[in-house]
Amino acid sequence: MKYLLLFFLCSVIAMPVSLSAQKITYSDFEKDDGRDMNFEIIGKMNGNFLVYKNFRWKHKISIFDNDMNTREIAKLDFLPEKTLNVDFITYPDYFYIIYQYQKRNMIHCMGVKMDGNGRKISEPVELDTTQLTIFSENKIYSTIYSEDKQKIMVFKMQKKYDRMHIVTLLYDNHLQLLKKSRMALTFNERRDNFGDMLLDNEGNLVTSFTTTPPNREYSNELNLVTKAPLQDSLVFHPVNLDKFLINDVKLKIDNLNSHYILNAFFYKKNNGSVEGLFSYTWDRATDKSVVSGQTVFSDSLRAEARRDGRFSIAFDDFVIRQVIVRKDGGFLLVTEDFSSQTNNNNNLNRWNSLYSPYSLYPNSYYSYNPYYNSYYRPFTGFNYQNTRYYYSNIVVFSINNKGIVDWKKVIHKDQVDDNDDNFLSYFTLNEGGEIHFLFNMDRKNQIIADQSLLPDGTDKRNATLKSEERGYQFMTKLSKQVSAKELLIPSLYRGNICFAKVEL
Repeated sequence: MKYLLLFFLCSVIAMPVSLSAQKITYSDFEKDDGRDMNFEIIGKMNGNFLVYKNFRWKHKISIFDNDMNTREIAKLDFLPEKTLNVDFITYPDYFYIIYQYQKRNMIHCMGVKMDGNGRKISEPVELDTTQLTIFSENKIYSTIYSEDKQKIMVFKMQKKYDRMHIVTLLYDNHLQLLKKSRMALTFNERRDNFGDMLLDNEGNLVTSFTTTPPNREYSNELNLVTKAPLQDSLVFHPVNLDKFLINDVKLKIDNLNSHYILNAFFYKKNNGSVEGLFSYTWDRATDKSVVSGQTVFSDSLRAEARRDGRFSIAFDDFVIRQVIVRKDGGFLLVTEDFSSQTNNNNNLNRWNSLYSPYSLYPNSYYSYNPYYNSYYRPFTGFNYQNTRYYYSNIVVFSINNKGIVDWKKVIHKDQVDDNDDNFLSYFTLNEGGEIHFLFNMDRKNQIIADQSLLPDGTDKRNATLKSEERGYQFMTKLSKQVSAKELLIPSLYRGNICFAKVEL
């Protein structure tokens, strides 16, 4: 076990500099904890840190104490060999595991309650089953939950001919079924697309639905879609795009103000370049929109956002990563310049990572913060084509409750790697009064930049995080915030995965 107390004084022209101390504590690892292992940081519970690990058919939870010593390893022997997916919903002293497994031609979705020591509180309960057809995808079920974690939903979506069949199962926080619904609607898989499925604190299912014209890249129709907890139908709320085209729609629920927020990049013509940002806010109480408008990106912002290339294409590779809601109904919108290229010159953009649910900080200026930016991709040496990943600048927009941009800030970074993007991108840590942006800043992935944004848009460069022990590489974007000033960062050490506890 290694303890590193780091003191740095950064001197940067025209930028406030913060002198701070960070404590980094590394966990140990087992022989199966190689880089081809799957993992998920569950969180902090009863003073311990829980991490789920999966290698082939083996499932376990490593429990670390405050010094990151392994206190216990709980083997999850009740998970069948053909377990396809595992989700976690955490509470102060217990958590749920929602998992699905295949037995013959049947998919079973199960739920089990666990304590902070990784032991079962109850026996697994079957939530639903689905019979597979010959060409069916076997990862059927998805799990979402409300911000306050009082509502849980398991759902499945299956395309059959020209119909989309949706089944939702709404549960309370005791995993008691409240409502099961079955719905079907006309769906053209080449033109229609559902966005993120989210659940508000009242149990309403919320998503977006876009339609793209034939032989076109961008969408010309957008709907906000809702489903009330005890209803068996989806309600489509058309959004007026004013003849603009859109792409990369991001949905966010503002439970404090009963708002549903949609953001997307907009275009004036198909195959054109990004003109700006379209923002739309729906008020659940009045059942109508309260904000709808476009923000055109200026040439000065384009020049700062992208260092090379024409101004007109500056935002063409940007994706919307996060929406962080404020108490007053405004929000921060975080975008990142991302693209990739394979050895057959097939460029990829408009790609977005998976986002996990969020935590609530009731006394913070910023109300809640997503704690995962992405998911781990196990390393494999059997790639049939080389892919180079590019993660560049971050642009943050502060948008008030009238839909007007109060300020914007560019955070400069330049990251590139081949066949592995686990060390790229960024992570945000929410302290309530400021948002920290953490990202690797060297090729060896041993130094993490820490740049903060304050509510008025002031930026501050904090002391860098640096591993003084050689060989530790930080997978910063896969971090998880476990308390107000603590986070766990997955790290790679000599081909093995361990976890670094960082105290800011």
